[in-house]
Amino acid sequence: QVQLVESGGGLVQAGGSLRLSCAASGRTISTSAMAWFRQAPGKEREFVVAINWSGGSTYYADSVKGRFAISREHMKNTVYLRMNSLTPEDTAVYYCAARDHLDIRTGVFEYDYWGQGNQVTVSS
Repeated sequence: QVQLVESGGGLVQAGGSLRLSCAASGRTISTSAMAWFRQAPGKEREFVVAINWSGGSTYYADSVKGRFAISREHMKNTVYLRMNSLTPEDTAVYYCAARDHLDIRTGVFEYDYWGQGNQVTVSS
């Protein structure tokens, strides 16, 4: 089992930046891919970005490419999501997720563990 605890959300003005953190505990995540998803009110949960914990390869949704950056810190078992140039369309609950395989996937049902979610609100 893997437990994921998120932090770092909040309210920011359009054009601003935020950083989300996702701390993993439990079994080793060295053989995991980790991802961020988001869910806006009335919409389905959507893929944002994922990272292969071992090799560090990444994959971004087109909507955030060039604005968001995912990174990992091995010593802290933590994944970060740096969000720049935020717009009101980025407003959502952001979820950290992990899967029991190294390969990156973008589907919600391909991830085995989820964080509690963290609200990000971007005002215009």
